[in-house]
Amino acid sequence: MKKLLTALALGACVAAAAQAQAWTDKTVTLLVPFPPGGSTDMIARTLSTQMGPKIGTTILVDNKAGATGTIGAAIVKRASADGTTFLVTSLGPLVVAPHLIKGLSYDAIADFDPIMVAVQAPNLLVVPAESPYKTVADVIAAQKKEPGKLTFASSGNGSSDHLTVELFWQQTGTSGVHVPYKGGAPAISDLLGGQVNASFQNINAVITHVKAGKLRALAVTSARRSAALPDIPTMAEAGVKGVDVYSWQGVVAPKGLPPQVRQKAHAAMVAALNEPEVRKQFDALGFEIVANTPEQFAAFEKAEYERWKKVIETGNITAN
Repeated sequence: MKKLLTALALGACVAAAAQAQAWTDKTVTLLVPFPPGGSTDMIARTLSTQMGPKIGTTILVDNKAGATGTIGAAIVKRASADGTTFLVTSLGPLVVAPHLIKGLSYDAIADFDPIMVAVQAPNLLVVPAESPYKTVADVIAAQKKEPGKLTFASSGNGSSDHLTVELFWQQTGTSGVHVPYKGGAPAISDLLGGQVNASFQNINAVITHVKAGKLRALAVTSARRSAALPDIPTMAEAGVKGVDVYSWQGVVAPKGLPPQVRQKAHAAMVAALNEPEVRKQFDALGFEIVANTPEQFAAFEKAEYERWKKVIETGNITAN
């Protein structure tokens, strides 16, 4: 009986400690502005699975896709700032779409409270395994020899992979043909089949194809080599400066979130991302866990906002 009472007491303490970390007794929704199955959805579901038991609150993932993520972002903007709704999103709706889509019903900087950048991952310049291009220099030479001929697939206008190739062209003084698809899967499918010449794809989306020998990776767009593919040079090592690009997933809340709520939510998300099994899974996919502070995220978001604004204006890029 003594052992049983001790166990019950310990259990009560653990439950109380977990509940003390909760900021609401209501269901918490992590809204993802994209369809299920993508990188952002995976991040949200990881947070949901890991955070729920820790704080003793039900956490649901709700996918509200459409208009390159801006529909979901607008829904969160209108939600109550009470800690029951968060937006888990890629960079698109926050720092790209505002420069491409006129008449957005939200201000990406003013209408949200930043929580954190959860993870980031570089893009890979990849070509089909049978491609004659073995290096970044080969791709540049081919574009200079026949400007506007090489085709580059992307997951859509304004996507990270689209903007990366636009930046690549600007930095190398070359040009090619952008071929937008309705998502990463069809773009990668045509790349595997040789229907397009190249693509800057998120590393986690193509790493299995690279390791299987179906795609050839020429360079990674990170500041340093990826631990997931240590033999692949960075763009800078390949001779192209200024193409350090990360696709990232962040978490924001409706503007006006109480500071104590933001603090507790941030702490719970950091703890979730630092679980050993989560780190192991993300490392294998090429994700880098960031889990920075709200203040760091705010500064980073503003810098990214201005950076992509310049790339979009210089390239005269449109959403069509």
